[in-house]
Amino acid sequence: MSAVPLTGAEKSRLRGRGQTLAASLKVGREGASPSVVSSLRALLAAQELVKVRYTAADRDERETLNARLAETTESCLVGAVGGTALFFRPRAAEAAPGA
Repeated sequence: MSAVPLTGAEKSRLRGRGQTLAASLKVGREGASPSVVSSLRALLAAQELVKVRYTAADRDERETLNARLAETTESCLVGAVGGTALFFRPRAAEAAPGA
């Protein structure tokens, strides 16, 4: 379940922004380890849109890792092409004040 419901147009716009991003996080053989999840959470808190590069996972493993990372970081998988994936989570400061 995605914590951030996005329309197709929103995902498309975010994918466009993501094309210019460098990979902020590299995921190796350890997969979705606690340190990778923690790093992704911190990056999402700082910049909302994060590009992840997988260095040692095949297509099926990447699919599983993408779903696991999106779930554990309460983010949305915006897109995945080859060995890269793009995750989005709006900053908490953008939530309605007093809510």
